[in-house]
Amino acid sequence: MQLPKIKIPKKYLKIGAWVLGVFLLLLVSLGAIAYSKREALLKKMIAKAIAKADKDYGLDVKIGSAGFSGLSAVRMRNISVVPKDRDTLSTINDITVGVKLFPLLFGNVKLSEINLDKGKLNIVLRDTLTNLDFILKRKKKDSTTSSNKVALSDLANNLLNEVLYKIPDNMQIKDFMMKLNDNDTASLSFLTTSATIDGGELKSNILVNDTVATWHVNGKVKPGKKQLDVMVFADGKKVELPSYLENKLHTKVSFDTVRTEMKDADYSGDNYKISGSWSVKNLLINQKRISAADVIVPDAKVDADMLIGENFVCLDSTSTIYLKNATVHPYLKYTLSPNKIYEMKVNAEEQDAQAIFDSFPLGLFESLEGMKVTGKLKYNLDFYLDTSMPDSVRFNSTLTPTNFKIVKWGKTDLQKINSDFIYTPYEYGKPMRDIMIGPSNPNFTRLEDISFNFRNALLTSEDPSFFRHKGFVEESIRRSIAVNFKEKRFKRGGSTISMQLVKNVFLSRQKTLARKAEEILIVWLIENNRLISKQRMLEVYFNIIEMGPNVYGIGEASHYYFSKSPSELTVGEGIFLANIVPKPKAALYKFMSDGSLKEYLFPYFNFIGNTMAKRGLTPADTSGYGFYGVRLREGLRQYLLPDSAVIDTAAMDTDDETMVASPEVTQEKSRNLIERIFGTSKKDTVKVQTKTDTVKTKKQIRQERREERRKKKENGG
Repeated sequence: MQLPKIKIPKKYLKIGAWVLGVFLLLLVSLGAIAYSKREALLKKMIAKAIAKADKDYGLDVKIGSAGFSGLSAVRMRNISVVPKDRDTLSTINDITVGVKLFPLLFGNVKLSEINLDKGKLNIVLRDTLTNLDFILKRKKKDSTTSSNKVALSDLANNLLNEVLYKIPDNMQIKDFMMKLNDNDTASLSFLTTSATIDGGELKSNILVNDTVATWHVNGKVKPGKKQLDVMVFADGKKVELPSYLENKLHTKVSFDTVRTEMKDADYSGDNYKISGSWSVKNLLINQKRISAADVIVPDAKVDADMLIGENFVCLDSTSTIYLKNATVHPYLKYTLSPNKIYEMKVNAEEQDAQAIFDSFPLGLFESLEGMKVTGKLKYNLDFYLDTSMPDSVRFNSTLTPTNFKIVKWGKTDLQKINSDFIYTPYEYGKPMRDIMIGPSNPNFTRLEDISFNFRNALLTSEDPSFFRHKGFVEESIRRSIAVNFKEKRFKRGGSTISMQLVKNVFLSRQKTLARKAEEILIVWLIENNRLISKQRMLEVYFNIIEMGPNVYGIGEASHYYFSKSPSELTVGEGIFLANIVPKPKAALYKFMSDGSLKEYLFPYFNFIGNTMAKRGLTPADTSGYGFYGVRLREGLRQYLLPDSAVIDTAAMDTDDETMVASPEVTQEKSRNLIERIFGTSKKDTVKVQTKTDTVKTKKQIRQERREERRKKKENGG
């Protein structure tokens, strides 16, 4: 069907043409007026900006000359920025900045070009002052003003746009120096001899500390499409963290290349989604809290999907971490309001076990390096902590094997303790002595020769489910997380006897994240592959456990405290020895001068004894489960302090174990967690009014006592 033609009268066409012509003429006229006045407008805007910088930030900004260059570019020369009463922050000889006109009509300032010739950004640190203090001044002002709540998703979108809009289509930078001066004793400099963007291609040359290294930041940038692909590398060597930063951070970092890619950024429903990737080649990290040795990651990559919602930031589970041939899917979420919530999930789908072991960074698990395995492994982690309800913390960790088998040990034979071996205990990083764990050592005690009174007491207090679990007790870990979070410090651990054994026998004494992770993995290997029987593990544990100053194992401890063999220990003696395991160096300070136990321990004896009785491990007792029958051997009583002295036995676990703490403290600090549940009697917390500077060594105390006895004999006493 053909539509009829509509004929517009000529007079209407003439009217439309006149209106359009007048509008164009008006637009051109206004443009001409604005063009003729633009220099004056520019000067006015610059003056306003300089005044605002002075008022809001205390900055003295000077511009030698400024004018338009072309239609939409501004050229400025001889710029300086000096914070009030501080060193010069920045100088620029010559800079031209161009903006895109069309986005400007909608209020978006997008740069079209930047040309900079010779400039300097100079950060100066002098004691507690810097020439960046003006930023903090502005932040304080901003914090006093109220503002409407903005969704994090919108904030992320606006912030990313602000960054991308400032990446020009064309850029040419020559000789721009960024320098940090720290109290005139150390400095760090980056000189960008050249940096260009041409058709979206980024190239740069950066001299680090004059001639130490030449870095490059090269790649593709497409800010209009919210895409970038940038790589960092150095000429003829690794990119290394400059020595100034190494010293400040106590961390050594180097790598061959780092590549960062942003593929897309846009709203996905109500959330803002950023997709990209990050990869590194031959990353080396040396940080004493991570590992005592260099940790090397030959090849790693992360494909990441970041979600920012109204009140949360999340690394989505669609993300993937690649370590050589192993893959892991992480999920991390941080919710800010109304309560802070931390969530973490890790899903490693079933994959070749050897590929997983080969993916471990070199230097992270030294005892397992070179281990050969067969079969498959699958791992899942689920962690959830609502800070308003820490006791409801969720923690589940499962490593599931399929036909898993160890075919070759790494650097360490995990079955070495199945036969006689030499154990070397360490004190504060130094080896104490070699101890043979076997019959050739007269203090070695077989499990069947150790009194059940001690065995049951220690298991009850340290690891009640030892014979049922496979190295870990998730409920104990959950409780530890809750307690430590509420206390804002590490107050409670979740280690089992299996974990303590592995830590002492197979690993170094450094307290690092790598050692803890290695401990967990070795425990899993031993328990799930039944490399060592539970009975043997317990036997070795009883024979290496520290139970006093240079006292190791139940054989030494039973003779040291009671002049008995381990088979002769009573219920009370067994409970006492179990009590000192968390703080063995404080053991002697739990006794009165006559060798009896201090009263504050009585509730602990009742608690452990009643728990044992309920489980049928000992007869029920209403008189303290042997508390009043425990007597320290007479040979040790001479080293006890008078009953009037109240000692902070927790101080005995400090680095200087020869020092006696000031008596002006209470015994509350000397107790382990179970003891603290039951409180204390008034007489336990009476303070002795003595001078606080009378800290004496044990040797000094013994010498004073000998002198007192000598004087008594001379006086006929």
